Amino acid sequence: MFDLPALEAAARLIHHVFPPTPQFAWPLLAARSGAEVWVKHENHTPTGAFKLRGGIVYMDRLRRQRPSVPGVISATRGNHGQSLAYAGARAGVPVTILVPHGNSAEKNAAMRAFGA
Repeated sequence: MFDLPALEAAARLIHHVFPPTPQFAWPLLAARSGAEVWVKHENHTPTGAFKLRGGIVYMDRLRRQRPSVPGVISATRGNHGQSLAYAGARAGVPVTILVPHGNSAEKNAAMRAFGA
């Protein structure tokens, strides 16, 4: 479990790596739903997905707790793999991603492009 100081530390780390993604009020959806609606554009991260945040925090913590870790292996179809590959390259940790047969060629290429 984490607490507010841990959450704030994670936010500082993430904002050091890339700027906050934009969010905008969405008045038409708000009018239809009867509630205030804000849309956060996570497609503006380097990987195009919110999962990058988890990869950055995980890899940073791993490097601090186990500085000599030889690498990370994970199984995923795409966004999580891109997150780990990006964060691993940044932290100097080799990342191997296992994908299922028939996985999206575009997702595989994106994971490779980030270093997996």
